[in-house]
Amino acid sequence: MPFAELSVQEIDAWHELRADNPALDSPYFHPGFAAAVQASGRPVSVVVVRDSAGAVSGLLPGHRQGAVLQPVGWPGADFQGPVFATGRAPSPAELLADGLRVVEFDHLVRPGPDFDPCIISSEPSPCIDTSGGLDDYLGRASRSGKDKMKEARRCLAKAERDYGPVRFAIDVVDQDGLTRLIELKRDQYRATGSRDYFAQSGHIQLMHRLLHTREPAFGGVLSTVHIGDCLMAAHFGIRSDHVLHWWFPVYDPVYAQLSPGWILLREVIAAAPELGIRRIDLGRGYDEYKRRASTGGTSVHRAFITNSSTRRMLHSGRHAVVNTVKMSPLAPGLRKV
Repeated sequence: MPFAELSVQEIDAWHELRADNPALDSPYFHPGFAAAVQASGRPVSVVVVRDSAGAVSGLLPGHRQGAVLQPVGWPGADFQGPVFATGRAPSPAELLADGLRVVEFDHLVRPGPDFDPCIISSEPSPCIDTSGGLDDYLGRASRSGKDKMKEARRCLAKAERDYGPVRFAIDVVDQDGLTRLIELKRDQYRATGSRDYFAQSGHIQLMHRLLHTREPAFGGVLSTVHIGDCLMAAHFGIRSDHVLHWWFPVYDPVYAQLSPGWILLREVIAAAPELGIRRIDLGRGYDEYKRRASTGGTSVHRAFITNSSTRRMLHSGRHAVVNTVKMSPLAPGLRKV
């Protein structure tokens, strides 16, 4: 059904089911995220699963194209899957409701063993335990993580010697700052040949809407580092209760020699207790900075749910071909595909 047609009781059930399941504490599973996506101009549909008594037992928000459903926020949602109470996951077949023939994920949080036949591949999704702030983090961090934090402290001192005072804002509503972050991120996409997430105006609208979402249990978080009036580094993410999702970090290449991204991350970890943040999710992949900074993590999965064996076989074949080419010399050209 359309997200806008969910009843108060169904939204309440969403909150209750998610609160019962610690595996769904990422802000992507909060109904506020689906609401922000819907308000930014992308229609959101919700599969509502009910038990034998008619009570809501699961919900899956997403974007529907004909008989195909992709998770809400696709392709920018780093955690995906149905919302359900612990130990009571809906079956894959129950998600193929209302005429759906395919449900596709690229960051699925595994609901249970019934989904294993649908999983195509898995990747790590690291995180940082920030409980206790910077001092406690340093006690948990890897050697390379500690080294990068020391380097960030030295680079901060050098920045202040060379350029003047450095200003930090850990959670600020700054329209101009977010606009500049998006400009720098788009420059980064062009420089690396990556697909430009912000080429779609609706994605920019979503960022600004989330920036102004300031609910106690859900909202956007913009963190910035300035030298004078110049934005040195910034990050925009979303939070829910004690979890911050590290979504769009960027820095001005002019200051690259000062490790601005690490300076920012160090300050956010230090400020985490004040913000009530106990974990920072870094998202799928094991980039160097994630490997160095992380203290733990989970896995997310590509999965394809269908009741057609032919459709499943064709999708698996396509995925295998794309993976093979991405590991070949043609890979840089595929980043925009």
